[in-house]
Amino acid sequence: MQHACSQPAYVLHSRAYKESSSLVDLLTPQGRTRAVLRGARGKAGSLVRPFIPLELELRGRSELKTVARLEAAGTPNMLSGDALFSGLYLNELLIRLLPAEDAHPLLFEHYAATLPLLAASQPLEPLLRAFEWLLLGELGYGFSLAEDLTGQPIEAQRLYRLIADAGLERVAELQPGVFQGADLLAMADTRWTTPGVLAAAKRLMRQALAPHLGGRPLVSRELFRKF
Repeated sequence: MQHACSQPAYVLHSRAYKESSSLVDLLTPQGRTRAVLRGARGKAGSLVRPFIPLELELRGRSELKTVARLEAAGTPNMLSGDALFSGLYLNELLIRLLPAEDAHPLLFEHYAATLPLLAASQPLEPLLRAFEWLLLGELGYGFSLAEDLTGQPIEAQRLYRLIADAGLERVAELQPGVFQGADLLAMADTRWTTPGVLAAAKRLMRQALAPHLGGRPLVSRELFRKF
């Protein structure tokens, strides 16, 4: 990462640090990074909230950077209700899964484009599934929805199960956790209005993400369920 170089960013999470500072997890095109914001109770501290487009400069050579400059760079995305829980879910996925200092400019752009759609009360499930799918691909955990792991085309009338970090395997009979080929092909074409496809996609993404979350439940998912 270039030091003291201006770049766009979003706050993923922050917490109090020492007497008057904040420890801030940030998403930038250069990846996820952690930085100290000194004097966080001043004007800059009001910007240390999720979903606000920011422009910042970071200094320091260690993994823990210092925020040298922080300014708003656009209209805050005002999320509430289910959209708020969805935004917190995306932030938690990024904190838990994205390695520090690992550049993913495409993922940053997709995140920045998703927030206004959440704020505009667009249907949540397609937005969440699209983000999860891109995140898996960016981290190297993606798999084909058009072919099984032997390279054979997915067939609508067949059944498949997900083999973690490998792909879809055809199975001969109905068993827990399997997927209809027709649903997988609909997901590949993002035909979300097809009955049952969104529910199947949610199940598939949970199976795909689970091995990388290390068995710890997502706080945002628990909050969503609770409220």
